[in-house]
Amino acid sequence: MSEAMDPVSVIYKIKKSMQSQMDALVQTLANGGVDSIEDYKYIIGKIHGIDIVNQELSNLLEPKEPDKDDPNNVTRIRR
Repeated sequence: MSEAMDPVSVIYKIKKSMQSQMDALVQTLANGGVDSIEDYKYIIGKIHGIDIVNQELSNLLEPKEPDKDDPNNVTRIRR
């Protein structure tokens, strides 16, 4: 049986995989690899979906909301 992975490592692996998928989709658009407006819209939709999930994963890694259990109650802001 394999060892359990650290959740943060899993998130980084997912983000890396998603970035590779997005890069491939963007490259397809840049190279003119779409034959119809429907294909174009489909690829744009996939890129948008990947971007939304990527943002949510980033929020899990660096939340913008204050931690109610934190005695300092400091809000982190991404840069």
